[in-house]
Amino acid sequence: MKIAFKTLGCRLNQYETDALASRFHQGSYELVDFNEQADIYIVNTCTVTNQSDQKSRQTINQARNKNKDAIVVVTGCMANNYKKSLLETNAIDFVVDNERKSQIYSILENHFRGTAADPEGFDKDVFSYEAAYKTFHTRSMIKIQDGCDNFCTFCIIPKVRGRAVSRPAEEIYTNIRQVIDHGFKEVVLTGVNIGRYLDGTTNFERLVENILHLEGDFRLRISSIEPDGFSDRFFDLFEHPKLTPHLHLCLQSGSESVLLRMRRMYTAAQFAAMVNKLKSRFPDFNITTDMIVGFPGETEEEFEQSVQMAQELEFSHIHTFKYSIRTGTRAERMPDQISEKVKNQRSAILRNISTANKKEYYSTMIGKPQRMLIERITSDGTARGYGENYIPLRLKGKNLQKNQFVNVLLTGLHEGKEPEVITIPATAVK
Repeated sequence: MKIAFKTLGCRLNQYETDALASRFHQGSYELVDFNEQADIYIVNTCTVTNQSDQKSRQTINQARNKNKDAIVVVTGCMANNYKKSLLETNAIDFVVDNERKSQIYSILENHFRGTAADPEGFDKDVFSYEAAYKTFHTRSMIKIQDGCDNFCTFCIIPKVRGRAVSRPAEEIYTNIRQVIDHGFKEVVLTGVNIGRYLDGTTNFERLVENILHLEGDFRLRISSIEPDGFSDRFFDLFEHPKLTPHLHLCLQSGSESVLLRMRRMYTAAQFAAMVNKLKSRFPDFNITTDMIVGFPGETEEEFEQSVQMAQELEFSHIHTFKYSIRTGTRAERMPDQISEKVKNQRSAILRNISTANKKEYYSTMIGKPQRMLIERITSDGTARGYGENYIPLRLKGKNLQKNQFVNVLLTGLHEGKEPEVITIPATAVK
């Protein structure tokens, strides 16, 4: 049978979709594009904002409209947040929460055999995914942690993902060895709050250090992470050639008073100190971030503090969110909710800063080497991929292949945006 997947939201969802897709492929199902007609559609949803909910619902409806006889499975955070209403929807056959997402293959196999297929009858286990070998990405996501204990006032992640749990370290090392054997050359550590990883005496810093000592020609990338006040030992790890010089550190606001109302676990001053320390040690280090505009009570002065920080710290990309009310959170009950008009205005300002910062950062990298991992070859023969600094690169040449490391030199910006590169000898790349 033909099966199609659609993933919305975070890299953790991407990891779980990749693992599921591999399992179904191993079970003799044919993977097809979500836009094609399939016998089964699996929608891995997101519910972090109202916009995420809307996209998830649209995707579910698209799946049903493509084949009215198909099996439609809805999983992910929306399945946890709106399970009752989703179960009442005629367009959906199965609603599978995050805790049982890894069991979807078994659930559907039971369904087609005519045996018990109620998801509630299957065991909960957020880590029982097999190593993905057939994925929708060149890089391999590795789930090391799930859930969160922070309870930020705007966030429902603890509700839909549960409390923080860490995957046993030995399972992580085994998973990474397996995907390297499958041919993957970039490994991305992902989870909800990966900086809080702890398995016995192995914390996040020790975990990363141990992974860097695994054999194989691969590089390691750290996914979105909270600025939890890492020690100098953590910064030392970026001296290792396998660890990519890029972090997506979640700021959310440059205002100390807004961060306090958000109940974030750091101050703006601490965040800035971390970024400045990284950039002083590694001048080309790439920092990207998330920022929320229009949080309840956010004044013009508080927003201006975010603007100033975005400019001073020179994030090469700012993933800008308009604050979205999430039912059941403390922020929902806060006074002085900001109008959509003001949110849109502030969002546009941060996005413009992000665009300017990105162009400036890319420009400073011209004339410098990168080790490019080719992720795809376009119809005109142009190779596209990323350098170790998480810079999107484009390269034209002969005998280029997907999932291949190529040493390149940045030569300019294509149409003022994406860097163009030429190949260089391996000896020129440190």
